[in-house]
Order: sequence, then C-alpha cells, then structure tokens
Amino acid sequence: MASNQPAPEALFETHTSGIEPDRAWGEWNPTEESVRPVRGRHRVAKQRNGIALNGIARSSTVLGVGVIAAVGAGGIATAQDKPAVSISLPDTITDNLPDAKSLPGVGSLVSHDAEPDNVLAAAPLTTAGLTTADAEQGTTDAGEALRARILQQAEQQQSEADAAQQAAAETAAAEKAAAEAKKQQTDAEKKAAAAKKKAEAEARAKAEAERLAKLAASYALPTSSYTLTSTYGQAGSMWSSGYHTGLDFAAPTGTPVKAVHSGTVKSAGWSGSYGYRTVLELDDGTEIWYCHQSSMTVSAGQKVSTGEVIGRVGATGNVTGPHLHLEVHTPDGAGIDPMSWLRGKGLTP
Repeated sequence: MASNQPAPEALFETHTSGIEPDRAWGEWNPTEESVRPVRGRHRVAKQRNGIALNGIARSSTVLGVGVIAAVGAGGIATAQDKPAVSISLPDTITDNLPDAKSLPGVGSLVSHDAEPDNVLAAAPLTTAGLTTADAEQGTTDAGEALRARILQQAEQQQSEADAAQQAAAETAAAEKAAAEAKKQQTDAEKKAAAAKKKAEAEARAKAEAERLAKLAASYALPTSSYTLTSTYGQAGSMWSSGYHTGLDFAAPTGTPVKAVHSGTVKSAGWSGSYGYRTVLELDDGTEIWYCHQSSMTVSAGQKVSTGEVIGRVGATGNVTGPHLHLEVHTPDGAGIDPMSWLRGKGLTP
C-alpha cells in the first residue's frame, strides 16, 4: 500500500560547492530500487523500453478474446427477435488482435470448415431443442417452437377429449335409439300378437257359430212351452241319489216330446221311479233319456229323425207334477249336465 507520509526533511544542509561531505544527507528522491513495490490492486506499472507496446498488445489480446467471448455470449443470450448490436474497435486495437482461429476454444466457433455435427453452440440457445419438423416449418425460435408444440399437444388432447365425448354421445344416442327401436318392436309385436289373438278368437267364434248353426239345424229342443224347474246336480231329499240327475222341463200333460237328434230307440217302457221312459241312442253312442211321459209313440229298435215326436209330457213315476225329466249319458254310461250338452249343440234351453 502506498505511503501518504511527507518526504523527510534533510538533516544536514547541502553544500553549495556540490561536494557532499561524508555522512551528508541530500534531497529524498525515491527510485524503483528504493521504493518497494506496492502489493494489492494498486500496483505501479513498470515503465521500461517496449513495455507500453507489449502491454498494449497483451491488453489487446485479452480485449480481443473478451470481445469475441462477449460477442459469442451476446449471440447466445440474445433472443433472435431483437436487433443485433454492432461492436466497433479502434484500428490501433484491431490491428494488434490475434487471429481468432488461433485462440484455444475459439477457433472452432468461427471456423467455416468445421462439419455441422462438430460445431458446438454454433447457434444461439434460442434454437436449442428445435426439431427437423420445426426447421422445415420455418420455425427458428426454440421458445416459439415449444409454445407451438404445447398448443398443438393441447389441441390434440382437446380434440381427443371432444372425439371421446362425441363418441360417448353417439354411443348413448345409438343405445337410446336401439332401446327405443326395441321398445317399438316389442310394442308392435305385442299389438300384432293381440291382434292375431283377437283375430283367431273371432275366427274361432265364427267357426263355432257356424258349427253350432249347422248342429242346430240337426238338433232340436225336446219339448216346447216349458219352464225349467230343476237343474242338474241340484241337491234335495226328493231324489234317491241325493241330487238331481237331469234337467226338468215343466209343461202341461200331453205336450209333445221330440227327438233331439236322429238316432235309434234303444228302449221304450215303464222304468219304476222314472215312469214311462224312452231311451234314444245317437250315432256317437250318446243316450238321451225321456222320463215321466204320459205316453210313448215309438218302440225299441225304431229309427227316428231330429224333431220327430216320440211321446207326451206326463207325471208318471216319482213326480210332484207333469214335466219332462231329461237325462244325457255318455257312451260309457256316465251322466252329464243336459244343459251344457244342449248348448254344445247350438241349442239354448
């Protein structure tokens, strides 16, 4: 560190003759030999012959390297959308600058002969990360390219989400349409089945009506001017079986009794509690019993036709008044309801 103390005064006077006596002190004139170099950042530059020129050369070299490094760093750090900054140096400096290619680590940066794959950091950092597709599209800024890729990815994700949503909506619509179509088909099938069932029922009814009409033409009620007084299965103590086994047509004595269908007289005569009874056997083996007659006009083995008179209403046997007791027996001998049987033949008693 440089001293700020004033120079020491002379302890002895100087002779004017110019001859210094022994141990005589003169003026203090420091030189480079007597003054110790100041250490630290405030060093006194030594002035020697050629020192200035060499210093300038060394400074120029350092400055040149710094300028090149600064220019490279500026090119690296500066975004491409900003205008380039021009740097000019005095001729005295540029003339003494060394060739940049000869500088270690710098020559490869400015060499025009290096292969593209061997150039390190030849382009600004703003071009780092650019792909071949970006370069083909004319994109030269890495940030812009990244932004474009992010936007493209966002658009792609949005498109995929929209596509998925649309697909889900289309699937839901298709399922709804399919369900509606299935419901309509089911309803149509139900309506068709109901219509078919109704038509079949109507057809059956029509056919049955035609059949009954045809049968009615070949069957007849056993008497006329009558009143139904007792039905089949009616319970009572008046009947030995405990219930009524036939259908009673109450009518005045002498009312004609007719054959309900064509057949053969199996028997005709007295039958105890039945009084005078005529048994008519039909072609299918069914037997019709006519009981309590007052008289009979046919005999066993005789053929009769539908509606032919075979006897008269009476009150013979176990009776309380004149009536025709009609019974119907199947070919195996079991008794059935005469009312149902007559209705089955198209007749309404």
